[in-house]
Amino acid sequence: MALPSMFHMHLVSDATGETLVAIAKAATVQYQNIRAIEHVHPLVRTQRQLKRVLSDIAQEPGIVLYTVVNKLLADELEKHCQQLKIPCLAVLQPIMQVFESYLGAPQTPTVAGQHVLDADYFRRIDAMNFTMAHDDGRLPDNLSDADIVLLGISRTSKTPTSLYLAQRGYKTTNLPLVPQVPLPEQLLEPHTAFVVCLIANVDRIADVRRNRAVLMADRDLETYVDRDLISAEIAYTRKIAAQYRWPIIDVTRRSIEESATMILKLLQDRKSGMKSEAEPSHA
Repeated sequence: MALPSMFHMHLVSDATGETLVAIAKAATVQYQNIRAIEHVHPLVRTQRQLKRVLSDIAQEPGIVLYTVVNKLLADELEKHCQQLKIPCLAVLQPIMQVFESYLGAPQTPTVAGQHVLDADYFRRIDAMNFTMAHDDGRLPDNLSDADIVLLGISRTSKTPTSLYLAQRGYKTTNLPLVPQVPLPEQLLEPHTAFVVCLIANVDRIADVRRNRAVLMADRDLETYVDRDLISAEIAYTRKIAAQYRWPIIDVTRRSIEESATMILKLLQDRKSGMKSEAEPSHA
């Protein structure tokens, strides 16, 4: 039997659908030769809204993943998919069953519970505002106001990584490194921000810079993509990282999410180390 080249996938949510999209992406990337056509149905909270979704599913049947708290709506969705003989999964249910079993307490379903306006929500908003205001060398007057500082030569994904970290609630600023330009004094003075250097290999930086220069027409292309000059810039990054004992992350083959995860892991290790050093010895 020949494998399908594509399939329809319906993501039904009573909230924004972001959780479903992330889960679906993690699954579909495992099937690189089969294209998933996503149909995202957010904010499905009434019978009328569900009716439109069911009509769409009937017209283009496929895998259905959902996060719907209202049991009546969920049951109707399940029944509809059974009649169409297509798979339908409440993606959070297996996880919640594990929680219930371990905690010995029933769940208290909350629509869009992950988006409630709590302290963590406002922390992320504050981090995003801070990060956007302190992008591309616009360091804050007090560097300790930042949680993370990213350093790197041009085209090492500093800005997108900063924004991703901000979405996770970390105030992040970034600074482009140029061998001929001295580092800002505030970076070398005592502060509590976690400094990380980003690098990539010459080929990747040259390719990205070439595309950028052609698109924007704002650089001297030959100088900007010169491999020897790029190698010198990378060597400069490694030199100052070693001099100030700042960690380095190579982003060549890493996604923004992977780079950010590594940064947060290093930050957590640093905090753990600081806690350990602060604890009194029991020897």
